[in-house]
Amino acid sequence: MVLIIIIILIFVLASTSLFVSIYNRFFTLKNSAEATLGQIRVAMKKRLDMIEQLLESVKSYARFEREVLEKVTSLRSEVFKSGTEGLRKVDRESRTILGNLIAVAENYPDLKTSGTVSSLMDSVKDIEGEIARQRYTYNNIVQEYNIMQDTIPSKFVSTILSLHKMDYLQFEEEIEERPRIEF
Repeated sequence: MVLIIIIILIFVLASTSLFVSIYNRFFTLKNSAEATLGQIRVAMKKRLDMIEQLLESVKSYARFEREVLEKVTSLRSEVFKSGTEGLRKVDRESRTILGNLIAVAENYPDLKTSGTVSSLMDSVKDIEGEIARQRYTYNNIVQEYNIMQDTIPSKFVSTILSLHKMDYLQFEEEIEERPRIEF
């Protein structure tokens, strides 16, 4: 009788320990994903700040509509309020604006060789790399989190806790068409 109680106790302790371990892993991954998403938001805000600086540099060479500056300001405020779908939209729109600025810089040789513009363009490239690295990290964390929801025994813990799969963060890698600039 004592042996049965000991075996039951060991089973309960092992099951509880496994549950706690899986529970902790789920929330470690979830918190890591949220932290990485925060880093992506910061990098995207930096990108928008640099686009605004580029816009200021380019303004003296070309007439840009006021709505471009307003759009950048609007996108900047959306960055920290948006989830993965909203960040995809912000990324798409900021890439379009950046493409327009690059096209303008290419149309004006003096502007293209300007130290300020060159420096800002290099900084934007660095930020693009940072965003890509952070997105890669985020998607790896989400993948592990989602796999845990599909595999046993963590699937049972996920069901008990009513956890749902997380969305991957995917951006358009390139602007499909070169932007048309009209003056």
